[in-house]
Amino acid sequence: MGGATVRGMAGGEGAPDDAGCRILHIDMDAFYASVEIRDRREIASRPVIVAHTMGRGVVLSANYVARGFGVRSAMPASRAQRLCPHAIFIPPRHELYSAVSKEVMAIFQAVTPHVEPLSLDEAFLDVSGATRRLGSPAAIGQLIRRQVAEQLDITCSVGVAPSKFVAKLASVHCKPDGLLVVPAGQVLDFLHPLPVSALWGVGERTGAALARLGLRTVGDLAKAPVSTLEHELGKAAAAHLSALAWGRDERKVVPDSPDKSIGAEETFATDIGDSEVIKRELLRLAGRTARGLRSSGCTAKTISIKLRKADFTTITRSRTLREPTDVAQRIYAVASELYLASGLASGTLLRLVGVRATGLAKAAGGGTQLRLDERPDSWRKAETAMDKIASRFGSSAVTQGTLLPPEDRRNPRRD
Repeated sequence: MGGATVRGMAGGEGAPDDAGCRILHIDMDAFYASVEIRDRREIASRPVIVAHTMGRGVVLSANYVARGFGVRSAMPASRAQRLCPHAIFIPPRHELYSAVSKEVMAIFQAVTPHVEPLSLDEAFLDVSGATRRLGSPAAIGQLIRRQVAEQLDITCSVGVAPSKFVAKLASVHCKPDGLLVVPAGQVLDFLHPLPVSALWGVGERTGAALARLGLRTVGDLAKAPVSTLEHELGKAAAAHLSALAWGRDERKVVPDSPDKSIGAEETFATDIGDSEVIKRELLRLAGRTARGLRSSGCTAKTISIKLRKADFTTITRSRTLREPTDVAQRIYAVASELYLASGLASGTLLRLVGVRATGLAKAAGGGTQLRLDERPDSWRKAETAMDKIASRFGSSAVTQGTLLPPEDRRNPRRD
């Protein structure tokens, strides 16, 4: 693990005091970029940025070399290019990252069934039931880091603490490739010097409100009367932030927390008003959404679309189905009808479109109902076959003819 750091709040290397620290927060380091670099070791010392560079692409991941030039996730790719013009830009491969994520989660699940994924590259673990078998929480964290490095050839950072909130902060503070234990008796020593922006729920507006009160550190906020916070932030936010400032977070790790929604969206390189182009994009996004449903073993009851106009006005429309589905053609049919009914299909310029599925439930039996005039499961069988081809040869190996450029549809290649 190279320059890995293992430490406790006292700052020394070795075996920190992890008594009572049953929660681990594990976060992959620059996940997308790390996955790309492991296949191209010659670029490991170069700044690497995962992003689409055309149009309004944003940075999805940047390695720590690129971050040294000020590049950050969610930054416009155009700005990242100005900050780091010699960086290597790599277009994202979402199917690959999803596959590696499943391997990461499998390592976690082998340690404890109490795993709560937050995204593809991070999760909370409650290891209280694994200590007799695998050792102390810090030892388990080191074991996981070693297995991730040896099996997947990427690194992760681990925060070990008595609560989810503190464990997540600890993992941030030991990046990259580190492990930090915050002992139960030193939680306030860790929290109180931090800026208020470290607290969950403190964004730009809340931070500005706290600054007006002269509250700049977590310790400042902890000492402020709750009544003062309520006057500025409201009762619920005041209680929430005060509790966090004193290290109180009673939330449990919730294993196998079901996804609330699955979807995809795309920002166009230039604003689009051609309804046929937009409908083709809706079809592509419906396909990504359906693949996400099938890979999660879920079906969806409600389909929604997001339409963002050139002036950033955003319109959403949704429809609840009689029967849940995980079939792209059914999702697209609803998305297309919602788009046509929105009144924006008459040349209105759009900068972003999205498709999302909600009302998720575990799929039962594998087949979903389409329309009365369609053969049962015919589309689903075809799409499942496409899933298998894409998983083996990549997402570009097979696609629907409708998504091909017009010239390719007129003159199909006979390879």
